Amino acid sequence: MKPIIEARGVGKTFATVIALRDIDLAVRPGEVTCILGDNGAGKSTLIKILAGVHAHSSGEFLIDDKPRKFSSPRDALDAGIATVYQDLAMVPLMSVWRNFFLGNEMVGLLGSLKIGEMKRMTREEMGSMGIDVRDVEQPVGTLSGGERQSVAIARAIHRGARVLILDEPTAALGVKQSGVVLKNIQAARERGIAVVFITHNPQHAYLVGDQFLVLNRGASLGTYTKADISLEELTHLMAGGAELEKLSEELGADAS
Repeated sequence: MKPIIEARGVGKTFATVIALRDIDLAVRPGEVTCILGDNGAGKSTLIKILAGVHAHSSGEFLIDDKPRKFSSPRDALDAGIATVYQDLAMVPLMSVWRNFFLGNEMVGLLGSLKIGEMKRMTREEMGSMGIDVRDVEQPVGTLSGGERQSVAIARAIHRGARVLILDEPTAALGVKQSGVVLKNIQAARERGIAVVFITHNPQHAYLVGDQFLVLNRGASLGTYTKADISLEELTHLMAGGAELEKLSEELGADAS
């Protein structure tokens, strides 16, 4: 499959600070691309380029084989790239269906909201992804963290996302709720959507990922498929690889 998004040697600088350098990435339909790295690795800067928050400073950034330079998140949305950030952009006191259509409400001829239709579509769209919400009338703030992530993911897909960028969706979630989110990622992939999964958890990434881009201090440590790398190797690489071994040797020497 041809990539929807492709980065070739992409870099980003802020004044004299190099945040990213020489990043290569290809995001394809029906695949989960995991971007891994510790704090300060450059994950946030990269997804902000993909999401239209920042323009890249160097290299090539292509959408559907055409060079692009987004000037705003609206440009990314118009290209079918939706980002679900950790805050989820939801109003806790509003119902599930109101949050599902927030900013995109269905309006009748006389300006009245099509409430019944929006409720029905919320249930249907979430049900099509295997997401079971007990009552679309309940405030979204009463849902668990995994369920709120589910609503945000289903909402982005309903709005026509071809690429779904998920910013640390399992952070601060327990095992059960993380499992809910990972199932949603699999469901999105099965629908032919390209998923970009940003995480610092290699176990979660390896469960659902098709390819893995590992970042460290703004540079790429390589892109791998499951055939290329084991979970143990991925964890070792993300944790610092040779740097971690050197530190262990130094600590061992000090202890002796």
